[in-house]
Amino acid sequence: MTLTTEETKAQPTLRSHTAPTTRRTGVLPTEGSLLERPPAAAHLSDEDVRRLGAELDAIRDEVIGSRGARDAAYIRRMIKIQKSLEFGGRVALCFSRYKPAWIAGTGMVALGKILDNMEIGHNVLHGQWDWMRDPDIHSTTYEWDFVAPARGWQHTHNDLHHTWTNVLGKDRDVGYNILRVSEDQPWQKRDIANPIVNFALSFVFEWGIASYDLEWDMVKAGYKSREQFNDDLAALKQKAAKMVVKEHIALPAVAMLTGSGRRALGGAVAANAIRNVWAHSVIFCGHFPDGVDYFTEEMIDGETRGDWYVRQMLGSANMSGSPLFHILTGNLSHQIEHHLFPDIPSNHYIKIAPKVRDICRRYGLPYTTGPMGLQLASTWQRICSLALPDDFDRKRPVASLRAAFAR
Repeated sequence: MTLTTEETKAQPTLRSHTAPTTRRTGVLPTEGSLLERPPAAAHLSDEDVRRLGAELDAIRDEVIGSRGARDAAYIRRMIKIQKSLEFGGRVALCFSRYKPAWIAGTGMVALGKILDNMEIGHNVLHGQWDWMRDPDIHSTTYEWDFVAPARGWQHTHNDLHHTWTNVLGKDRDVGYNILRVSEDQPWQKRDIANPIVNFALSFVFEWGIASYDLEWDMVKAGYKSREQFNDDLAALKQKAAKMVVKEHIALPAVAMLTGSGRRALGGAVAANAIRNVWAHSVIFCGHFPDGVDYFTEEMIDGETRGDWYVRQMLGSANMSGSPLFHILTGNLSHQIEHHLFPDIPSNHYIKIAPKVRDICRRYGLPYTTGPMGLQLASTWQRICSLALPDDFDRKRPVASLRAAFAR
């Protein structure tokens, strides 16, 4: 296995995301040595990392070799449940002048959207089900019920985030270019609004991601052409128009026949908001709670496959819960396993999680996990605390903020 690189002239900074100085165009080597390992992995030797990588490769190979009819039945069952929920919910909203129908319809549509985004769409777009060769769930043809066009999302999420997980200046998902989520990101005046911005983002998460995927900052910096931006914007407009017509025009129009038009519109808006808040919470709990590490570019200089595995484990967090909970999170409650193996079927994460946890224990690496409530509280605490300057004096808050703004 080899790794080739292509050098560019970009000089990335910690808050201004720019084109990576090195673009990976191959498979990481199994042998080699990092110039600087993260503190949590500093005790590992090169041989330790090589053996750790071989163990994780073996887990992946075992899953890949076991894929078959049971997995195919699982994803088809999920799709059937999702379609039934969404259809039934829309029918109920057509009679939403009656409160029970509104509650049932809104809940069913929201649940259908959650399944579509989390357990189906996200995982299909990672190529987890490409081996079935079914064009309806193939990563190159699938389009999800999310305003962000699939191809643009695959670029920012699959190509960039999963390659450069939590590397400051390379992984644009670290704060999505609007939030400060790491002490290593220099404080800016706008960060004072961290909690307000994050709260608002949770309700319109799909629109925030769609805007983020356009890479406005890359265009401004000159790393993305105006032509490519215009093409991406046109795709977003087309996708958004279809979804607005479907959710906020067609459904209420049909519901008007039963005198339920206004309530159906409210139910559709509420269902989208529920889906957005849930997706936002799950994703943030997997990336930003206490215990998640961030990395500088120096820490990935000379990175091997084993080192990449270590970075994924240190840069992700899990959530504990029931099998139903894991399904509703798209198995992103196993964020560590997902970052290690983004292209294996998600229903296997719960099975391999004990093996991954044992590897972390044997190699002295943290395995960050906990109930969703605690992870969410930890995430919000981090976002709120990082809204303040590093030298903030709680005894003199006004004076501290004035000094920070003056600087």
